[in-house]
Amino acid sequence: MSSRLLALLAAFGASAIYGVNHTIAKGLMPHIIEPYGFIFLRVLGAAVIFWGISLFFPAEKIDKRDWLRILGCAFFGMVLNMLMFFKGLSLSTPINSSVVITLAPVLLLVLSAVFLKERITWLKSIGIGLGLAGALALILFGIKTQPNAPNIPLGNFLFIINAASYSVYLIMVKPLVAKYNSITLMKFFFLFAVIMNFPVGIDEFTNVAWFQLEPGAIWRLTFVVVATTVLTYLLNIYALKQLSPSTIGAFIYLQPLLAAVFAISLGADTLTPIRVLAAGLIFTGVFLSTRKTKPL
Repeated sequence: MSSRLLALLAAFGASAIYGVNHTIAKGLMPHIIEPYGFIFLRVLGAAVIFWGISLFFPAEKIDKRDWLRILGCAFFGMVLNMLMFFKGLSLSTPINSSVVITLAPVLLLVLSAVFLKERITWLKSIGIGLGLAGALALILFGIKTQPNAPNIPLGNFLFIINAASYSVYLIMVKPLVAKYNSITLMKFFFLFAVIMNFPVGIDEFTNVAWFQLEPGAIWRLTFVVVATTVLTYLLNIYALKQLSPSTIGAFIYLQPLLAAVFAISLGADTLTPIRVLAAGLIFTGVFLSTRKTKPL
């Protein structure tokens, strides 16, 4: 199996986990844990896991010139990105969140062209357009209101900030990925994220009745920390070694589809012709966006 195919599978795996996470995380807020406390739990848990794993890897010395970039990656990838997403999710709906963040590939395409001098092909542009069309079709023709979404417009606006922040993170982290081991990067990213998130999330974190949690809540919290945080960041870092940021961004278009599939499998939603059409557009868009072609 080629390294590029493995990278594509890693990007798909991360997107699949994110797609499921929209529903799982929403079910925990705000009754079990509030959004900012949830973020502090995520980064604290991930920091402990990555520092534990790092004990089995050789220590790497960080170039002094890279510390500022590492701080920037922690802020945009593990602080602003997460805070905006989870606060938005507490105000809006899981399907809205999975669709609004599909703005990220468009932002990534522009940022990659400006900062990484990545050449944009017609095929990639068409692919991103098709993916966006499919994602929008999925939400515009199948939207449902939910009683636990108190401020959908504000929540959707926060999702846009989340998408922009994550796009900046993918651009900033690309040079570091080529220079350092993934575990080295993750342990420092999440260490700084714990420090940055502490003043924002510690009150909500300590308000959780930890010793009274039911098993269902515990496994959902564990999933968000281990799978949605640790595993997805590792998968995306691995994928970045072979793929461009805009190619990885294209996989975000899979999230509305995967979120819908998960909801249908739980009996919370149904399959409709428009969703079949949207799925076709999304898969075609990802396929075209991830193909290697010569620029026009």
